[in-house]
This record gives sequence, C-alpha cells and structure tokens, in this order.
Amino acid sequence: MTDGTIELPDGRTLGYSDYGPADGVAVVWCHGGPGSRLEPKTISHAAAAMGQRVIGFDRPGYGLSSPRPGRSIESVVPDQLALADHLGLDTFYVVGVSTGGAYALATAAIAPDRVAGVVACCALTDMRDETARAAMTGDGSIADIWNSTTRDDAIDFAETQFGPDGAKLLAGAADGTSGVRLADADMAMFTDAAFLTDMMAGLAPMFAWGVQGYVDDRLADGPGWSGFDVKLIVAPVVVLHGKADTLCPVVNAHHTAAVVPNATLRLTENDGHFSIVGQVPVVLGDLMKAQG
Repeated sequence: MTDGTIELPDGRTLGYSDYGPADGVAVVWCHGGPGSRLEPKTISHAAAAMGQRVIGFDRPGYGLSSPRPGRSIESVVPDQLALADHLGLDTFYVVGVSTGGAYALATAAIAPDRVAGVVACCALTDMRDETARAAMTGDGSIADIWNSTTRDDAIDFAETQFGPDGAKLLAGAADGTSGVRLADADMAMFTDAAFLTDMMAGLAPMFAWGVQGYVDDRLADGPGWSGFDVKLIVAPVVVLHGKADTLCPVVNAHHTAAVVPNATLRLTENDGHFSIVGQVPVVLGDLMKAQG
C-alpha cells in the first residue's frame, strides 16, 4: 500500500491510498460515511489476487483531505478526476460503499468517458425517495443532521453522536459496545482479529478533522441526487446489497436499481452492511469479465 497526497487546483489537499499491483485494473473506491481512504484495506489482498488495483481517497474533511464546507455530492467528482489524472488513469472502475455509493454514481454520470463500470455496495439511494429516506431515519441521528438549519447545529448533533473527535464511535467499535444492531454476518466479522485490525486502521483517520467530513457528507446527501443525472450513466452498474443490512436497508438497493440505467441488482440473503463488502472483488471481477 502506498499513501500519498496531491494538491488540488483550489489549493486543497487530497489524500489517497493505492493498493494492489501497479499494472492492475484501476478501481477508485468511494468510502462510507464516516470513512477514509484506508477502508478498502479489508479487501485489498483479495482484490490484488484478482489483478485489481484499488485506490481509496479521503473525501474533503476526512483523513488527509482538507475540509470543504458546503460541498455537494457532485462537487467531489473533480477531486476524483484530478486524482485519476495524477495517477495516469484514463479509465477506471468505481466502487461506492454506503454513503460513497452516490459519489460513485455521480462520477459515472458526470464523466461517462472515464468510468468503465460501477459497483454500488450497501449504498444509500437518492434521498428524495420518501420510502428510502424513512428507512434511514429510524434512530433520528441522521434526520437531526438533515434537518439542521446551520452547519454548526449539524456539528453539534454529530459530536453528541460520535464525540468531538469520534472517540465514542472508536471506543464502541473496539469493545463492541456501540449499541448498533447488526446482522449476524456482521457480528461474526467482529470476532475476526485480522478484520478488526484492518477496520480499526481505517477508522482512525475518519476524524482527523473532527466530525466535519461526516457532517458534510450528511448535509450533501440530505437533498438527494439533485445535482447530477443518473440517466447520463452509460457504464454498467451493479447494485450489491445484503438483505440483512440493518444500517442501510435493502429498500435503498431496490430504488437505485430501478432508477439507474444499465443497473443489475445483486442481492445476498444473509449479508449485512459490513460482510457484503467482502463480495466486492468478485463482483468487480465478474463485471470486468463481462466487458471482455
């Protein structure tokens, strides 16, 4: 794995991590929220074995990337393209996990000539869909941020949820006391020492800027996909989701598959929000083979 940063045209810094063979098929990874460039570490060995070069990057306000208050989903696309240009990638696949699904789809819609294929894994759908939105607001925490009148109010809600520096989330993940109800398949993963090591490494950079990255993610996805048109996507899209996902219910996948052209819905019976991510290298491999 190689860590790096680039300077963007507006002077901000973008951080990234590059996993796998340099001559592998390039895959840009859009992490969850909260998340970081290190998220794909958990699948990096499997991906490398299949000839996939996975490049994770920190969205603004996470890890090594400078905050950008007021950002939208589509405003992150130029950052991704600048990274691809820096790495010499003419075309690439995009994976979006959870919150990152929208960023992957936005990239495919805005830069259709650059994106060879998309995997939207356990991903939020367009939050303008009332059924999906209702499914995501059951515990009230996300709704509190979406309904905030100012960014400062949203930060207050997030700090109550996670702690100012994410300490509550990190401690809960480390000792299993987060209180989040997870699928059995997810709980089983938390007994795997190697997975826990990789996951904790990925958690640490999430709050390098406090809760700013997470708040800006939530404020960006609250209005839904109003800033880009998924009908412009020409690349094949696989919508991958576990039916047992308790954090991002499967209704999200059904809606995404219904509104995105060239989308194939791929559901697994027992996977949850974390276990399904292990399927991504295989799904990517199938997508690549189908394209010859």
